[in-house]
Amino acid sequence: MKVPTIGESITEVTLSQWLKKDGDYINIDEPICEFESDKATLEFPAEAAGKLMYVASEGDDLEIGALVAKIDTSVSAPAAQSAPTTAAPSVSTPSVEAPKENYATGHPSPAAAKALREKGIESSNVQGTGKDGRITKADAENAKASSPAETVASAPIASSAKDFSRNTRREKMSRMRRTIASRLVAAKNESAMLTTFNEVDLTEIIKLRKTYQEKFVEKYGIKLGYMSLFSKACAQVLLEMPAVNAQLDGNEFIYHDYADISIAISTPTGLVVPPVHNVESLKFHEIEFKIKELAVKAREGKLTLDEMSGGTFTITNGGIFGSMMSTPILNKPQSAILGMHTIQQRPMAIDGEVKIRPMMYLALSYDHRVIDGSTSVTFLVKVKALLEDPMTLMMEL
Repeated sequence: MKVPTIGESITEVTLSQWLKKDGDYINIDEPICEFESDKATLEFPAEAAGKLMYVASEGDDLEIGALVAKIDTSVSAPAAQSAPTTAAPSVSTPSVEAPKENYATGHPSPAAAKALREKGIESSNVQGTGKDGRITKADAENAKASSPAETVASAPIASSAKDFSRNTRREKMSRMRRTIASRLVAAKNESAMLTTFNEVDLTEIIKLRKTYQEKFVEKYGIKLGYMSLFSKACAQVLLEMPAVNAQLDGNEFIYHDYADISIAISTPTGLVVPPVHNVESLKFHEIEFKIKELAVKAREGKLTLDEMSGGTFTITNGGIFGSMMSTPILNKPQSAILGMHTIQQRPMAIDGEVKIRPMMYLALSYDHRVIDGSTSVTFLVKVKALLEDPMTLMMEL
């Protein structure tokens, strides 16, 4: 069993965890391990049935084509695996035995495994509620609460030990974190990056959502969020100002007649930016459903390589964490990224009067080699105008 070709740009993967034990009998197409690539976590299915023999270890970095494991096809399936039909009528045996024969039973997802490591909890002590008994992120997060007596009993000792702890620990960077680090450094060093700022009054947006939210949910089954409104506003201006939607390739510019907007999503393993394709052509509820779908997949580590590919512009929302101001870094090879921030009630001078308004700072980081300063400022002003008068956005004026 060798590392297969995963994607055009992927030359190396990390064996994040084994799903079957060394020496286990496995069936054809049964996943035996998980690979972590630059962009996603992938399951590796068995190419034949037989006895599994490890060659690589968890945490190993493996090049495409490297040997992962061997399967001894001369080994027959054990009797226990071929005889469950006789035990099927039993009330208790199938419910206990069946999950043990499934690779997922008792194994944590990548996000759950990270959470358990941070808590110092063994996966064997956690009951999985996911498909086929898999340990989900929610199971890992709730693991501590499952033994309150133990926690209370050990609290005084743990507290006093931590107060004067001098312990350190080393943990290998995940492949995704290493990729994020190298790309951020490359974006900083290989582009003439600048950031321009503006602020937007969200009074009308908030009023719009408050007025129509109930009807919107009733019709579409999802809430109208800020992200779809911001995405739609950016998409409209991107088509008006193609330079902001362009990429630099050698000595040539690549212009796009569409807006594929990458949405920054925070996951337990790092920040991912899967794109929503053709935002300019989607309706608001379609954008909301797509963002929700990508966010769920990202946090469960189920994004595919295709879902991670592309993007002509990025939006990141630090406001959900309370950020008031930031300078977002470019998502190469894109030339611009919009940073949203927290909404704050601030006194503003409106027609000669001081009024309290819900304000948000916007930051546009851009590659000055592609985008002129005046273009970046104009882009933000146009986005601001659409958001402050959302009817012009709805009517695409």
